[in-house]
Amino acid sequence: MSPISTAPAQLTQSDAQLRGQFLREVLQLLYPQCSSTGEPGTRVAEYVVIPDARRPKLLVPLGSRRVAAAAVRRFAEPQSRLAKLKRDAVAVALQSGAWPAVLRDRVRLTSPAGGGDTIDAFLREALGTDVRVSIHIGPARANRKPVLQLISPDGQTIGFAKLGVGPLTRRLVRAETAALSALSHVQLSEVTVPSILHAGQWRGTQVLVQSALPVWQARAALTPARLQRAMTEVAAACGLTQGWLATSPYWADLRNRLCQLEADTAAADRAAPEVAQLSQAARFLVERCSELSLRYGAWHGDWAPWNMANLAGSLLVWDWERFTPGVPLGFDAVHYDLQRQLQDGVDPQTAVESTVRRAPLLLEPFEVVPGSAEVVALLYLADLATRYLSDRQAEAGARLGVLGTWLLPVLIRKVAHL
Repeated sequence: MSPISTAPAQLTQSDAQLRGQFLREVLQLLYPQCSSTGEPGTRVAEYVVIPDARRPKLLVPLGSRRVAAAAVRRFAEPQSRLAKLKRDAVAVALQSGAWPAVLRDRVRLTSPAGGGDTIDAFLREALGTDVRVSIHIGPARANRKPVLQLISPDGQTIGFAKLGVGPLTRRLVRAETAALSALSHVQLSEVTVPSILHAGQWRGTQVLVQSALPVWQARAALTPARLQRAMTEVAAACGLTQGWLATSPYWADLRNRLCQLEADTAAADRAAPEVAQLSQAARFLVERCSELSLRYGAWHGDWAPWNMANLAGSLLVWDWERFTPGVPLGFDAVHYDLQRQLQDGVDPQTAVESTVRRAPLLLEPFEVVPGSAEVVALLYLADLATRYLSDRQAEAGARLGVLGTWLLPVLIRKVAHL
């Protein structure tokens, strides 16, 4: 049994509290039989906590200035100019050795037995090379999992490791492994996808190590045309089909997921009203459009600005754990538009309204069946809502986990007026 819990029952904890709790659980998982409370023993690992122990976001290994600076510079590309300036300042402090003046919190792990059975030792053996590990502590989400950057002693990023620690995250890590394996056999010219360096299990966790995409290289301006080409290429990666919505494998799968969600949701569950409303809206939508013929293909499943980087030679895209074939064409375009608006601070319900309204324009590159764009957008909303409720995002403290405040009202209203 993993020491990392599935999801906290309370929705009142702050993101900082949830990050701190997750940090303690992750350290217990990655360094079993090790103490972080100053107990005597062999020092197994030492990290500096960025920005601090109250708001942990990144754990950077100490011992090498070059590795520490690389851990900060190469983990992810900041989404704003201010964030980039802060990142670069921290990297310079680590590189120069001046970091103790600005980064005061450390984690030192010790073990009376020597701490041989650690994630560091496992990864070195699995990859056949020496690596240093930095640890990302993400925001509260049901699908949050330990994500490790693996760095060579000379400061090169070798890859990233994801660990599935509970039923949901183990399933997602297995799904991403399968997706990357399938995509490795597809000739993609517009998109660059990570390759699998190792896949397996360690101490009850599901492990996927994938190659590092060069997100630190100079970015190129992303044009709508390039994004559209990339999305349509992924959509066709597993082939395209066409058929009536009511008899499609896609609706059969979504209906089964809704039935399972209804069965798993007790009457006293706080999510029961949302589940009932979602199920009714989805069924009504398909009944109204049962003889609508749609085209179906694959989608990335979470194509958002933070899961990609545009270079001069290719569009780098990562986080393929939601990759699914056989969905209505254009789901990625609808998802990207919604997530971009949410990232820009648009009111969530307003963002959903805008995305549905823009559906004909968003789906034009996919050559969808005439008159079907709004239906595809509504199916996407139903699909996303099913995911959120099945994953129990609200209980995990996800910012948009309570669907009744933003997504469901728009979906129900739009379906009623079809």
